[in-house]
Amino acid sequence: MAEVALNIAIGLVTSVLSGGWVWLWQRGKAARILQRRARFFGLRPGETCIIVMNNRWDLPGSAEHHDVQAMIEAAVLAHQVGCAVSMRSSDEFREGNDNCVEFCIGGPENGSNVRSGGHLAHNLPGVAIRPFSTRRDSMAIVVGGERFLRDRDNQEYALVAKFTPPGASRPVVLTCGQSAIANHAAMYFLTRSYRQLSNLVATTEQFCLVIRVESIGIYGFRGAVLAKDVSAAAFTR
Repeated sequence: MAEVALNIAIGLVTSVLSGGWVWLWQRGKAARILQRRARFFGLRPGETCIIVMNNRWDLPGSAEHHDVQAMIEAAVLAHQVGCAVSMRSSDEFREGNDNCVEFCIGGPENGSNVRSGGHLAHNLPGVAIRPFSTRRDSMAIVVGGERFLRDRDNQEYALVAKFTPPGASRPVVLTCGQSAIANHAAMYFLTRSYRQLSNLVATTEQFCLVIRVESIGIYGFRGAVLAKDVSAAAFTR
């Protein structure tokens, strides 16, 4: 009986220790994932993350559903890392991001996000976004002479860039999509593919990517893939 009891006790102890090691390993793995994600976006626990809201083109002061979802992606990311979130309006935010990571969502077309226009002009001289029009290149993203044309509701693009503006100590993550769903798709893709992207770009301190959203009518915002790394051209005058 004593031998049986000893075997049972050893089994129980082994199970507890094994379960404890699994729990610690899983917790450590989750912590490492969060640390890699935080490094990619430049986030630090305890700091404040600024999310700049854009406007719906035909209704200033409101935002499209998919733009709101893009902001939620950024807010959830910040919360997971342990950052406070400050929501700011693109119409009113007229200062530097200083020591706060800034997520600026939405392109400058039709006054949707005037701050994005400023970021592009001052930090990405090699990038141009065509204005909305009846032309074939309406809202096209142009980088280094290459055009990324919009096929509305079928295939669209978003420009995603990370850079640190003059005078700031933390980066800006800029998302300029050709539509609200392209903004959402880009943020969704970025927050889930950061590990793959960190292995593709030359440096995670500064990069500029074009994200393609394919078969929107079938896959919606989840159909996002990396179209091209345009960092070299985007930051060159």
